[in-house]
Amino acid sequence: MTGQQLKNSILQMAVQGKLVPQNPNDEPASVLLERIRKEKEQLIKEGKIKREKNLSYIFRGADNLPYEKVGKNEPVCIADEVPFEIPDTWEWVRFSAVIELQSGQDMTPDKYNSAKQGIPYLTGASNIENEKVIINRWTEYGKAFAYKGDLLITCKGTIGTMAILEENQVHIARQIMAIRSGNLIKIEYIQLVLETLVASLKAAAKSMIPGVSREDILSSLLPLPPYNEQSKIIAFFKSVTPFIDEYSKKESQLQNLNCVFPELLKKSILQEAVQGKLVPQDPADEPASVLLKRIRSEKEQLIKAGKIKRDKHESVIFRRDNSHYEKRGSEEVCIDEELPFDIPENWSWCRLSELCTKIGAGSTPTGGKAVYVSEGIKFIRSQNVYNDGLRLNDIAYITVETNSKKLGSIVQAKDILLNITGGSIGRCAIVPDDFDIANVNQHVMIIRLVDPAIRQWTHAILISEYIQNLIMDVQVGVSREGLSATKLMNFLIPLPPICEQNRVLDLCANISNRLSSL
Repeated sequence: MTGQQLKNSILQMAVQGKLVPQNPNDEPASVLLERIRKEKEQLIKEGKIKREKNLSYIFRGADNLPYEKVGKNEPVCIADEVPFEIPDTWEWVRFSAVIELQSGQDMTPDKYNSAKQGIPYLTGASNIENEKVIINRWTEYGKAFAYKGDLLITCKGTIGTMAILEENQVHIARQIMAIRSGNLIKIEYIQLVLETLVASLKAAAKSMIPGVSREDILSSLLPLPPYNEQSKIIAFFKSVTPFIDEYSKKESQLQNLNCVFPELLKKSILQEAVQGKLVPQDPADEPASVLLKRIRSEKEQLIKAGKIKRDKHESVIFRRDNSHYEKRGSEEVCIDEELPFDIPENWSWCRLSELCTKIGAGSTPTGGKAVYVSEGIKFIRSQNVYNDGLRLNDIAYITVETNSKKLGSIVQAKDILLNITGGSIGRCAIVPDDFDIANVNQHVMIIRLVDPAIRQWTHAILISEYIQNLIMDVQVGVSREGLSATKLMNFLIPLPPICEQNRVLDLCANISNRLSSL
């Protein structure tokens, strides 16, 4: 149950006579109604209010059902209209029988000011916040007045925002109505009832611009308790309001936690995975060092075939005497202090460059948006790259001719694409196996692996908290808004045996699916 649902439930109990116990010694609402009618009659005689043309009178018939007599018409049973039962000491009435309703009038800009000249001028929901009136305009030409103690309710646009006026007098615009209840019905109780009716009043709005008419309010049914019980209901509701507010705050925090927790847990699980802590190691698995040797051998063949160039700073990381060393050329350096965490014995550390035949960003052709065409070669931008895959609903296209000038940034199936600039930096997607030709712009890095079989693991590493933190730490440029290919190539990658990669990835996918279904 949300905080608003809890509040609505308590409000509904209040207007049904279920919030506080009835006192048989209280003067019944029927007597109160008679006094209200006499008070209104006196105001009519004094010319302060006008007589209602079709006065409503609701009473309980001999069959114990509610009937209504309107003007000179015959009484009609309204049992189907009455929404719920009320205590015997209560009465059903139309709002029109117990309140005065003042509609607002708009003013042209030349009739109001911000120099505090005249009386306050309230225009709409922007003048009511947390049941308090905010004054920022004044007028010396007021016509539609609300007075201290009136209940203000917004009736156009934002419907149902309310506040009890504390100013002596204000002018109200068309978006506001003022409700006056006299001395025999507490205005706070009127407000509680209206809060239960806001949803139905909104539903009754007939125009395209949401709005509540005078008739919508005046014709609504009001469950009227004895005067003393009104006071008790108001006092009880005020006493529980702080608890409702606190509940709302806690409920909102819990809702936020429920939204954030699965993602935080996924990140935590992935971090455990990349450190070799998620599944037990199997000594029968071929160690990662053998996998790395095969990758180096395949890479050497591609170099000999002239398909890729040899890396002048090629890295080989190995263990010796329980330490990790890196060999670049003829130089060997201990890198124990550079390693971010320990990994299992049958895993290996390597630089990302060692696993790849290509790490390079795309480029954007000159001419800006003018180079884009309605059909042609797909042109992938950072807004197309997400961790769960490519999103091509707003894909751009370039011509075959333009594509031919950007051969260095052509995307292939099974590539990994990584955003390297801006607010989406670090987002990473695997290009599907059946993907056709495409190109990328300068905000996206192409990572092409020697062995595509490890692409799922490499993707998992790149979106892990470990690498994401590295990306944020090594951004280049004055505004720290870019990741260079050189920095990316040097990222240390923990590589497990291929069989363990599959076990870890399967478990992560299973956990992710379960969390997503929560």
